[in-house]
Amino acid sequence: MAGVQRDSTKSGLILPRRNFLVGTGLFAAAATGLTACAGGTSAGSPSAAASSSGGGGSGPKAIKILLWSHFVPSYDTWFDKWAKAWGSKNGVSVTVDHINQADLPARTAAEFSAGAGHDLIEWITPPSAYEPSVHDMADVVSEAVKKFGAQIPFCKLSSYNPHTGKYYGFCHTWTPDPGDYRKSLWTGIGMPTGPSSWADLLTGGAEIKAKRGVRMGIGMSSEVDSNMAARALIWSYGGAVQDVNENVTLNSPETIQAVEYMANLFKQTMTAEVFSWTAASNNQGLVAGQLSYILNSISAYRSAQTGNPNVAKDIFFTPALKGPSGTAIASQHVVRSYIMPKWAANVDSCKQFLMDLVGAAHDSVDQSQLYDFPAFKNPTVTTTLDGWLKSDPYKSDPPDKLALLATSEKWSTNVGHPGPANPAIGEIFDTNILPTMMADVARGKSSAKSAVASATQQCETVFKKWRKQKLVGGTK
Repeated sequence: MAGVQRDSTKSGLILPRRNFLVGTGLFAAAATGLTACAGGTSAGSPSAAASSSGGGGSGPKAIKILLWSHFVPSYDTWFDKWAKAWGSKNGVSVTVDHINQADLPARTAAEFSAGAGHDLIEWITPPSAYEPSVHDMADVVSEAVKKFGAQIPFCKLSSYNPHTGKYYGFCHTWTPDPGDYRKSLWTGIGMPTGPSSWADLLTGGAEIKAKRGVRMGIGMSSEVDSNMAARALIWSYGGAVQDVNENVTLNSPETIQAVEYMANLFKQTMTAEVFSWTAASNNQGLVAGQLSYILNSISAYRSAQTGNPNVAKDIFFTPALKGPSGTAIASQHVVRSYIMPKWAANVDSCKQFLMDLVGAAHDSVDQSQLYDFPAFKNPTVTTTLDGWLKSDPYKSDPPDKLALLATSEKWSTNVGHPGPANPAIGEIFDTNILPTMMADVARGKSSAKSAVASATQQCETVFKKWRKQKLVGGTK
């Protein structure tokens, strides 16, 4: 029988994002000395696991799973019941432990330091630092592709290292990151469908703030959403931290232009609160009716549906904003991958659990209230999801309010774009180099040119460290 432990901080409301990777050394420290934990059973094939009903390995038929407390609580309720039923069907004792996602990095690092703990650990950002000490998921990914369809490319690049050829994680779901805007405010300035470009955002946001006194909410602080926003802006302007070959390319005229834009956006549309925001702040401000536009998933909107219905009716969505050349790219909001540490005893049971979880994608998407999108292109699930987005079963008004998310794969990418989400990219994300760069210029502490040069030097140092460990490519 599956045991389920709930995080004591979990409420019955849809939780907004909280600060995820905190502290400048946590991500980098996680990988230090991990190879000392590299012992463990070798992985069997998923097909073999199916025939053995989840057996495999030398330990008892039991698996322990550690994962976040989902932003949409109904998903956790469904998952816990599903895991219990799966365990009963396959003769495996399944223990599920939920913790607040802000505590997940430290808990994961502690288990790897001890060389013992859960058999499966789910992260909401790429767990690339743990590559040396986790099982390769190549066989289970291959089996999932054969059974359910191709894996979305940016989901692959969030769980696979092309330099080493290893699937360090099994990415099974992702979440889009559209713009969330207040339709009444933007209609009042002649933009009823919201901004379509970063130029529109500046012009419209400034007019709304001047005429209505309502600010915008794009963070420049040490939290996840600020990191996502900085990347989306830089990409849309034509810049990037790295190229496709994993060489640092941040210091470019395009990046400098993007940083200058953000400084202007702050001065004309926002207040100093964005420099100290947590990841919950933009959600809370939107639901309270205090912000005209944020970059986030639909979780804030779902919260407003129950907590502030009038505001919920006024929240609509935009795809990724276009930059000066028409490029429009956004980071995925969440990309969830399971890692399996090498101490896991029942490797085959774990892999079969993951295969069957992908097989239950229809229910997982439904129970997440359309927050979760499948990472594998199962035609049945994707067709159903498209139908739900056109007519939201969770009572959007109008029913097709979420329809634009049906195209979100086309304008979404991984945090390492145009390259993979390698360990260096993960550390740069963790140490908040990009939002700090943006904030320094917005606060007048540095010129855009100097801030970009400094951030580039920091990125070069990070890449050099990971190249020495042979986990990052690049030739420069």
